[in-house]
Amino acid sequence: MIHFEHVEGKDKGEVTLFALSTCVWCKRTKKLLSDLNISYNYVFVDLVEGEEKEEVVEKVKEHNPRCSYPTLVINNETCIVGFKKDQIIESLGD
Repeated sequence: MIHFEHVEGKDKGEVTLFALSTCVWCKRTKKLLSDLNISYNYVFVDLVEGEEKEEVVEKVKEHNPRCSYPTLVINNETCIVGFKKDQIIESLGD
C-alpha cells in the first residue's frame, strides 16, 4: 500500500502528485498547489523503499510510461508531466 502525505485545501477531486524530494520542478508544483489552496496527496518516490517503491513506480507508469517527475494526476484522467503552471491551473478549474 502506498503511503501518501495529504495537504488540506479546496476539493477539486482526486489530485495526486508523484514527486522527487530533490526536484526543483516538483517543489514548484507542490508550491503551486498549495498557493491555489488545492487539496492533494503526494509521495516522494525517491524516499520510498522496497515493495512500496515498486508499487509507486508501477502507478506512475500507468499515467506516465517515461516515469519522469513531477507527475500530477487529476481524477485519474488528466496527467500533467513536468511543471506546466497554466495547464495545472486550467485543469483544476481555478
